[in-house]
Amino acid sequence: MSGAGAAPPSLSPSAELTVAFATGVCVLAALAHVCLVFLHVAPSTAVSQRYERQIDAWIYPYFEQNWQLFAPNPESVRLRISARTAAMAPDGSRQVGEWLDLTAVDDAAVRHSPLPSHTAQNMLRRAWAAYDQQPTPERGRMLQKYLANIAAERLAARTRHSFEAVQLRVVSTPIAPSAPSTPANLSSGGARSDARYLPWWQVESHDR
Repeated sequence: MSGAGAAPPSLSPSAELTVAFATGVCVLAALAHVCLVFLHVAPSTAVSQRYERQIDAWIYPYFEQNWQLFAPNPESVRLRISARTAAMAPDGSRQVGEWLDLTAVDDAAVRHSPLPSHTAQNMLRRAWAAYDQQPTPERGRMLQKYLANIAAERLAARTRHSFEAVQLRVVSTPIAPSAPSTPANLSSGGARSDARYLPWWQVESHDR
């Protein structure tokens, strides 16, 4: 009969070594993450300039830091991002699919939702904003792949055919600032939209 205060069974030496090793790896990974984030948000130094490539590779696109919570920057344009697919037909011709309004899909996912998805609200928009800021060639290639993967995953969920490439169309419409003194004939109703067509990007084959 064992007592109520019996000590739990101890781990074997190999199990203790495994736990200690895993704990050490987690601690080192956490310290490395904190250091890289600090170098990213801190003022530029010789260290952050020297290791800028490694820091950016870790931070973007998942750990990006900004101060918009405290100093929000209102959008100056309204974006409509659409995408379509392309596949190679047996005769060698390119079969192009219909445009899918990805922005409308995101809007529908959060409209009337008491707990809207942060991903649906920001993933596509932030991915495009980062790509459109003309980053360095290396980061630009990474963001291009990231943006293409977002479009490919959403298109694959709504198409019935296989495809190997995607193309994005971004329509931007300026948002006029609200001004009570603005005459009615100068309202934002006539704001001109600008459509930008990106080149075809190869993606991993999506077979249905």
